[in-house]
Amino acid sequence: MDTQLPHDFTLRRPTMDDLPAAAALVFACDPFEFETDTVDLAAEDLRSDWRTLRLERDAWLVESADGRLAALQELHSNDHGSFRAALWVHPDVRRRGVGSHLIGLAEVRARERIPEEPAEARITLQGHLDASDEAARRFAERHGAERVRSSWRMEIALDAAPEPVAWPAGIAVRTLVPGRDEYTAFEAVQEAFADHYGHVPISFERWRAWNVERGDFDPTLWFLAWDGETIAGGAHCWAFPGTDLGWVGNLYVRRPWRRSGLGLALLRHAFAECYRRGMPRVGLGVDTQNLTGAMRLYERTGMRVVRQWDTYERELRPGVRLGTQSLDEPRREPAREATA
Repeated sequence: MDTQLPHDFTLRRPTMDDLPAAAALVFACDPFEFETDTVDLAAEDLRSDWRTLRLERDAWLVESADGRLAALQELHSNDHGSFRAALWVHPDVRRRGVGSHLIGLAEVRARERIPEEPAEARITLQGHLDASDEAARRFAERHGAERVRSSWRMEIALDAAPEPVAWPAGIAVRTLVPGRDEYTAFEAVQEAFADHYGHVPISFERWRAWNVERGDFDPTLWFLAWDGETIAGGAHCWAFPGTDLGWVGNLYVRRPWRRSGLGLALLRHAFAECYRRGMPRVGLGVDTQNLTGAMRLYERTGMRVVRQWDTYERELRPGVRLGTQSLDEPRREPAREATA
């Protein structure tokens, strides 16, 4: 679908100087996601994205006639055949063709980048949208995409401090030590999440940019479960500034320690620490078809679904899906890069 940009808007590439205004735009598009009166969290998310994005090639800004940001489009790649188009259009300028123009640019750019992808890979362009947003659903379908996956935001509201956690035998828990534990934690996360649908290995540099090199990174909220000198699992948590919400960004257990009660213990430990720090409400995100049975664990602790996100996908080239599809697949090693 070739849609021209309306004449009263202009298109340009973003720079890091645009970050505050772009964060305000993202916040205006979905304030519920951030649950705070400031745009700080949106800014941290964007900053992490932009550090790993080629802004001069894979991002676009649209300005209205009065110079205000009207829309932002980012194109991300996992280097294994999947492109993700992250699109935000300000509520005041929707249904004017701005989003259609931007998604068209993202598809053109994704097709240009197909030669960078593995020769056998199935190439897709994906987007994530709020399942309750009928206009967004119609937009995705109008542009040839279909729903392929869903994820839930789940939460629990604690009215009292949780009971003390019973840890499996031999497990000791401590928080991450900056400058020492980051790479070890990265390896543990990559190995554990290799069993999650669609997972592909990423580099330490990209993981660090998204997780550690953030203004809201708090190592005292990263709980690592050690069995001797080995990380058996972990719960990497975040605080939502200005709210009573704590967030479990990553909860994982490596294969040898599964079915030992470690996942449940880590989650309850995260609940207890969030409650102790004045965050009696705790949330996380989960794939509704999670391969490791995570949803059953979360439901067992009393968490409930508060929001659903749907993944829409359009195929750009047929081929082999390279992300994890089942637990029976051979394990792939995480991407390794020099850390010096």
